[in-house]
Amino acid sequence: MNQVTSTLHIPDTQSERDERHLLIQRVGVKDVRYPLQIQVGKQAQGTVGQWTLDVALPAEKKGTHMSRFVAWLDALKTPLDAQSLRKLHGEMLTRLEAVDGRIEVRFPFFIRKRAPVSGIESMLDYQGALMSETRDGRTSVWAEVAVPVKSLCPCSKEISDYGAHNQRSLVTIRAEMSESPDAAVSWQELVRYAEESASSEIWPLLKRSDEKWITEHAYENPKFVEDLVRDVALRLNADARIARYAVDVENFESIHNHSAYARIEHN
Repeated sequence: MNQVTSTLHIPDTQSERDERHLLIQRVGVKDVRYPLQIQVGKQAQGTVGQWTLDVALPAEKKGTHMSRFVAWLDALKTPLDAQSLRKLHGEMLTRLEAVDGRIEVRFPFFIRKRAPVSGIESMLDYQGALMSETRDGRTSVWAEVAVPVKSLCPCSKEISDYGAHNQRSLVTIRAEMSESPDAAVSWQELVRYAEESASSEIWPLLKRSDEKWITEHAYENPKFVEDLVRDVALRLNADARIARYAVDVENFESIHNHSAYARIEHN
């Protein structure tokens, strides 16, 4: 018997019936690195995605077809955004013969920035993520971005004869995306909500005139971690396109060996 003919008789163990009668809420593949194109504004940007893909497995079914997750990944040809992920999620569930499931992909992306005084341009990297989940017939899609910024301590400024301690902070915004294409929120908008709330935004390439501006701007705009998380939340509250969100802020303290942390959730 040749090899082609023999494969027709290989048993499909995963499709067998399971008699333990236990539903598995999530089963799939985790930390799969695969090339990816992300839609950043009007441009598609090449990056590498780290994927977690899973589906719910009915109690009577023995296993899911793990290879189909990677086959679905390999079939992705168009740049990914929240709207396209919603559609692609349905295609993944169909391929896996599932009703409920979840997609999460994390990736770096870049935005070109202009220094505040010199105007010199450079690319700053951000960490982004897209998440899509279908449960009980409803699909929700979330976008997440982690934005590095600068914060200066108001207390330190108030009690010191000169200077004030400051540090880099990380603002993480996770927001649910609308189903309507007309209500799309861009990566640049989410980034600006964080950067405009900080003592100062940061740049990868600066001249001395820029460094002077940032130092003085942060000094005149001190923020506790509580101030920063609230100011980001106020900007999100003012955006009618965003309903549910969570904002996390971590200050990597320069005078402590620990971080200051704050979180606001809005449902």
